[in-house]
Amino acid sequence: MTIKIRVVTGKIGLDDHYRGILSINKALTDAGMEVIYLGTGQRVGSMVETVLEEDADVVGLSFLCGGHLQIMQRFMNRLRERGLDKVLVIIGGVIPDQDIPKLKEIGVSEVFLPGTPLKNVVGFVRERVQSS
Repeated sequence: MTIKIRVVTGKIGLDDHYRGILSINKALTDAGMEVIYLGTGQRVGSMVETVLEEDADVVGLSFLCGGHLQIMQRFMNRLRERGLDKVLVIIGGVIPDQDIPKLKEIGVSEVFLPGTPLKNVVGFVRERVQSS
């Protein structure tokens, strides 16, 4: 029996640039995953609670306006507090190269920059979830 991968996606804060995350959502859905898109303007706490309530395997966040280091530190701390250490965390958007190692240090599994082929994101998620 194949278990459907559950993914929660959204944008924390006031960043309303949503075109990229909609493309990712469609690619994941087309690949047979269940995607729960919370939209823009989310808060760290509400995102984490939805990940818990939806029993998500993956959470994907998008950033285009900065603040990603501070937000992701709070987000990862809150995930750990709620016992969600096993949830795969991916982010995408305009992330400076020098910030990627810092994000991975705090627990982000992968950072997808603009122009990443959608099949790479789908493949990464599928491989990591199925191997865990």
